[in-house]
Amino acid sequence: MENNNNNNNLNSNIQNNINSSKKNFFHLPPPKNSPLEEEDQKLSNISSLKTSLEKNHTLYQQLTLTNNQKNINQTPHSNWKLYRLISGHNGWVRCIDVDPTNNFFVTGSNDCVIKFWDLPTGRLKLSLTGHINSIRKVVISNRHPYLFSCAEDRTIKCWDLEQNKVIRHYHGHLSGVYSISLHPAIDILASGGRDCVGRIWDLRTRQQIMSLDGHSNTICSIACQVNDPQVITGSNDCSVKIWDLRNGKCINTMTHHKKSIRSILVPDFEYTFVTAASDNIKVWKCPEGRFLRNISGHNGIINSIALNQDGVFASAAEDGTIYMWDYKSGEIFQKINVKVQPGSLESEVGICDVVFDKTGTRMISAGVDKSIKMWKEEVNDEEDE
Repeated sequence: MENNNNNNNLNSNIQNNINSSKKNFFHLPPPKNSPLEEEDQKLSNISSLKTSLEKNHTLYQQLTLTNNQKNINQTPHSNWKLYRLISGHNGWVRCIDVDPTNNFFVTGSNDCVIKFWDLPTGRLKLSLTGHINSIRKVVISNRHPYLFSCAEDRTIKCWDLEQNKVIRHYHGHLSGVYSISLHPAIDILASGGRDCVGRIWDLRTRQQIMSLDGHSNTICSIACQVNDPQVITGSNDCSVKIWDLRNGKCINTMTHHKKSIRSILVPDFEYTFVTAASDNIKVWKCPEGRFLRNISGHNGIINSIALNQDGVFASAAEDGTIYMWDYKSGEIFQKINVKVQPGSLESEVGICDVVFDKTGTRMISAGVDKSIKMWKEEVNDEEDE
């Protein structure tokens, strides 16, 4: 009996020793690397750190180059200020154009009157009557002593500026004519209006040369391109069309805009054109109409855009705001909130048209409050008398 107990105790001790050995074996610390392995690990860590630093340095150089390039492209411009307020019309001032000699400018209004103003002094020089409804556009010819006007009375008139009277009428539109444009090199006139049709006219014979059919709503803006025989139209159907004058066919329709296109601009210094709507201002490449970029930030119904030789770009809206941009970078450098003329309603703050004079140093805006405002850069402290 005693021998059996001794044997049991012995077996129990052996089993406990085996279990303890297993436990210690599985909890042994990991073996240490050899000196060569440790050196390789250090070299690997150094290589990874070097690669990471090189990537960060390259990224830093790219960001610095991008920022420097952006700063180079942003031409500094001075702010613009109001220096003259002109009154004289009895209705909304719808449109403006500046004489090629920069001596006077012309305005058209809802009061059916065309007025001529001296540019240096702002004094009224002449008034012409003949339209029987709101005048929507006036254009002075660079090649002839003629002024062209269109109105909601469905007519286009040619005025002789030497005799100050109408010498030609262009009949053919079935409704109000909203926009006209003279080709800079050819004696043709392009027009568009509420009948959704663009029309091309011979200035001398007064005959309609071709009809540009394709829009499904009012054509609000039209422009001629000088380097190619092309006409560009913008419509309330939210599309922009490019027309080839050689065959009278549409060569491209751009549907990038989601709102009505009210203004089209063709810059003198680059082979592009600009369209403005309440959703965006867009720049396109001529002649095919390839989209280049957006000029975003003016949240309003944009009625007119203008550009001078120094790259100052202006957009005027229905809410009485004029945004001044650097054209190349598309950055806003000034926001102007126009105040209504005393005696007008707050709702009459809208701006119908904006243009620069031929030197680009003065800007003229036409308002719903029946006023004409003249602006200049703040760097010029000498005001015109």
